This record gives sequence, C-alpha cells and structure tokens, in this order.
Amino acid sequence: MYLSTADLAEEEEEHQARLPIIAPAGSPYLVHVSLSDPSPLSQNESTTMATSEKKCAYTTLVTRGSYLAGVIILAYTLKKQGSKYPLLVFYTPGLQQAAVKALELEAVKLNLILKPCEMLQPRSDMRITLIAERFKDTWTKLRVFEVFDYDAVCYLDADMAIFKNMDSVFTRADTLPSDWIAANHACVCNTDKDSWAPEEWNVENCAYTPLSHPTALSHPTPVKPDSRPTYHLLNSGMFLYHPSKKLWDDMLHFFNTTDKLSTYNFPDQDFLADFFHNRWASLGWQYNALKTMRYQHTNMWRDDEVVCLHYIVDKPWVARVSADGTAGFKGKDGVTHSWWWKQHAAWVKEREAEGATEVLGLMEQYVVKADGSEEDDPDMRAIGSKVQAFAGNRSGKENAAPSAKDGEVKDGGEKEVSGPFRKKVLGERGHGPVVHSHSNDETPT
Repeated sequence: MYLSTADLAEEEEEHQARLPIIAPAGSPYLVHVSLSDPSPLSQNESTTMATSEKKCAYTTLVTRGSYLAGVIILAYTLKKQGSKYPLLVFYTPGLQQAAVKALELEAVKLNLILKPCEMLQPRSDMRITLIAERFKDTWTKLRVFEVFDYDAVCYLDADMAIFKNMDSVFTRADTLPSDWIAANHACVCNTDKDSWAPEEWNVENCAYTPLSHPTALSHPTPVKPDSRPTYHLLNSGMFLYHPSKKLWDDMLHFFNTTDKLSTYNFPDQDFLADFFHNRWASLGWQYNALKTMRYQHTNMWRDDEVVCLHYIVDKPWVARVSADGTAGFKGKDGVTHSWWWKQHAAWVKEREAEGATEVLGLMEQYVVKADGSEEDDPDMRAIGSKVQAFAGNRSGKENAAPSAKDGEVKDGGEKEVSGPFRKKVLGERGHGPVVHSHSNDETPT
C-alpha cells in the first residue's frame, strides 16, 4: 500500500510536491491504510543518515468535523509551500462521514494518506482530570508513533498553517537520537495569571524570554537535566521523531502502567514531556509559532520568519475577522487570523475553478458562515465562542477554571487539579494570554 523506496527516491529527485497514491478498485481517490495491516519495517536506528536518504512524512490527527477546515488548510499550505512529503491523516471512527468524504476528495490533490485508527484512552480504573473536555481526544495523538515504515516523521496539529517550506525541519532528525523527540518549549509567561496555571508560570521562567532575533531561530533555549522545571515543558503541537516498534512498545507500556495520567491536565502534552523527560531537543520558535507569541514575545518574533503558525485557543475558521481587524479570544489576533483566511480563500478559488462543488459544500459545513453567524454545532462552539466567553468572563462561576486551592503544584511545574471533568475552560498550554497591538499586518511570504 505504500510507495516503494525507488518510487520515493524518484519523487524526491524530481522535487514533486505530491506523491502518487495507488487507489484500490472502486475508489477514485486513495488507499485507506489500516494500522492493523502488517507493513515492512524500514526504521533505521542510525541517526547519521542524510535527510535525502530518509523516508519522511508528516502526521496529524482529526477526531471531530470541527477541525476539518484546519486539516485541509494545513495540507493545502504544506503543498503550496513545496513540501515533497505526504501528510498522514489519522482519524477516528467518530469522525463524521462528511468530513471523511472531504478528506478523500482532497487526498490526491494534497498528498494525503488517510489512516483510520481507534481511540486511545487510559485504563478504565484511571480517574482523569483535564483542563477542557475536548482534550480527552488528544490521548489518541500518541498513535502517530505507530508508523514504523518511516525513518523520520513530523507531527503537526490540525490547527496549524504553513507559510514557508517545512521540510527543513527534517535536517534536525539527522542528529536526533532514535529514542528522542525534537519539539518547542511551552510558553509559560501567563501574565494574565490564569488560575489553572502553577505559580512557576511567569515571564521570568519562560524559555522564550531570554531569546531575541535572529539568534532565536537557530539557538533556542536548550533543555538540560539541570534546567529549571519550566524549561522541561514542551508544546505538543509539533514534534519530530523516529518511529520504531521498540519506542511504541515502551510508550504503550508506560501509558498502560503509570498512575501519572490522572495528574495530567493536557493529556498528550504532559505525557510526552514526562515520557521523554531529558530526551527531547528544542527547536527554533518558527516551527511552532504560537499565534500569541506575535505580541507576547516581540523580542524574537518576525512575521517573515514564521514557518508553521499554530492557531491555539480559538480557531480562525469559527469566526470572521471583523471590519476593524479584530479577531481572537483577546481581540488581538486579526493579523494572524487574516493569514489563515487568505489561504482559505485561495483554496476555495482553486476548487471553484476545478468545479469541485462537492468538497466545497462539505467544507462549508465546518466553516463560519459569510455573515459571521456561528454554526449550530457544539464542537464548533467549543473552539470558538465558548473559549471567547471564558476569556472575557474569568470570574464567571460557570466557566471558572480551577483555582490554586483545587490542587497543588507537583514536581516539574505541573498542577494536580481535583474535581470532576471540567468543561468550557480555556486551557491550551502556552497560549500567552497578555495582548498588545502590533502594526505589521502583512502576510509572511
């Protein structure tokens, strides 16, 4: 079902942005690859192989139709920026058929390989407390480590967009040990003093605070065994890894046996920081540029250096940018949200020119209406108005985040929160809540 090594080498030599996908009989689109299907292992344990000789891919995960627009624009911008590697889209049984159909229709055009997978959940006796209910799906993100027939893989969250060729990140894999990952630090500035965050989360302890342009691009704050606890926290929106059967078995064993899962507020993120403790390397901010960094870390941010933009907190496709340029949970993300809408408009224009009315209709179900009215979908509201409502009403009891009294800070800067499964709570690690104006509104090249 996968391309042979010879096929891949030929594609790389020709610098094509799309790899051919062999379609099964009766399907005009692509192969759905089952994770249960046996596939030959080609994992190379050496970390000195040149990137050009490696079999590489991107991965992402989608569990709800509310993220369809994010996945499609992620894939569209990857291809638009000239990536020569496929995007493996993991999706769960609960994903709406309309969303699956849209991905099928886009697969050949955007170099997608769809990979159905089962949800991954903690064992039944584990009591789990999370910052937001929708985070319960993100345990399944760990399944991207099961793609054993690739040498180097880069995971990207479905709420990202690419503005420069991302393939350069794979050069970091050449020196990355086989049981390590490369990722970006969590931004822990927390200037708004969100009550769910530990006391250690402040500007002084943020790994991005000491950085400035241009050295921040190539010399991120290193992660060392004796680094302050907050420097060991990563943002799991993007990470680079060498998949292998041994790594997956070790990870799954830890997942099924540790009692620490009950202390995690951010499932996959806390898990990865714990499992790869002292085994992850930091990357330049440009590979996981949180949208809030644009006004939170002006000392290092440059619009024209953004490679991968991460639309944390509320998502651009659930609300239009207002006439005065206002957007985002704090009203300060109009510039970066407009970049997403520009890419969406380009995708729509291409599909209209092709007469691709079916996928346009399917996509429309999961994008805010032109008049700005919100879709009557609880999943869409969960990544739009509910996040904004909480951001604008921090003292409201209905949307209140757990206070410091709800739990205590444990080693490594993590807070164990007591109480039931919490809903309608803002909480994506590293969102950098304080906002300031920014004058440059040009789209990065």
